[in-house]
Amino acid sequence: MKAEIKGSTMPVLEMVLDPGEAVVSDHGELSWMSTNMQMTQTTASGSSGSGRGGGLMAGLKRVVGGGSIFLTRYEPIGGAGMVAFAAKLPGHIVAMEVAPGRGYMVHRHGWLCGTPGIVPTMGFQQSLAGMAFGGEGFVLQRLEGEGTAWVELSGELTSYDLAAGQGLIVHPGHIGAFQESVSFQVSRLAGIVNRYAGGDGHWIVTLTGPGTVWLQSMPLSILAASLRPLLGNGATTDVVAGGAVGGVLGNILRG
Repeated sequence: MKAEIKGSTMPVLEMVLDPGEAVVSDHGELSWMSTNMQMTQTTASGSSGSGRGGGLMAGLKRVVGGGSIFLTRYEPIGGAGMVAFAAKLPGHIVAMEVAPGRGYMVHRHGWLCGTPGIVPTMGFQQSLAGMAFGGEGFVLQRLEGEGTAWVELSGELTSYDLAAGQGLIVHPGHIGAFQESVSFQVSRLAGIVNRYAGGDGHWIVTLTGPGTVWLQSMPLSILAASLRPLLGNGATTDVVAGGAVGGVLGNILRG
C-alpha cells in the first residue's frame, strides 16, 4: 500500500492498493477512485470475515461518535487500484499509527479512513447533558485496534507533547486529536461574567499528560458560528447541530 498526501490548503489522501490490500472509511468519504476498485458495505472494520469491530451495536456506537452505521471497504480487483479521499475543509490530513494500548481520541468528524485493523467507535467522556450543550468538542471518536488511521484536522495544526501531570486548557472545538493516555476533563467556565460576557462559551476542557495533543485552529463549529451573521437566522440551528444530540435539537428548533 502506498499512501500520499497531496496538496497543501485542501489536501487529498491518494492511496494505491495492491491486490489483497484494502482500506476502510465511513460511508460517504470517497472522493474518486480507479475503475477496478470494488466497494462493499460492512459493519466490521477488520479483515474480511473477521467480524472485528462489527455488528449493529458497533455501528450504533460509531453513529454516536459522529460516524455511520455502515463502513465502506475498498479493494482493487485484477491489479493495483487507486482511491482518494479529499479534505472537506482547509487543513491537514495526518497519519496515526494505532496499536493495542496506543489508541487515539479524535474529534467527531475527524476519522477519514484506515487500514482494516482500525476499529472506530465512540469515545466521549462526558455526560449527555454536557455533550448536548457543549458543542463538537464533547463528542469524540476513539480509534483503536492495530494499523494506520488517517485523520482530518481543520485549519492550522499545533501539537504539544505533554509530560505526566502537565495540563492544557482548551476551548472544546479546538481539540483535534490526542493519544488515549491523555486524560480529558470537561468543566464549566468559572464565573458568571466569564460565561455570559466573555464570548468563549460555557465549557472548557483540561487535557492532562502524558501524551501528544493535536489542536486545530478552525473547527467546524467555530467556523459555523463565525458565518452565522452572514447567513441569517436560519443558521442558528446549524450551530446547535454540532452537539451529540444536535440533530434532534435542531429539528425541535425548526418546529
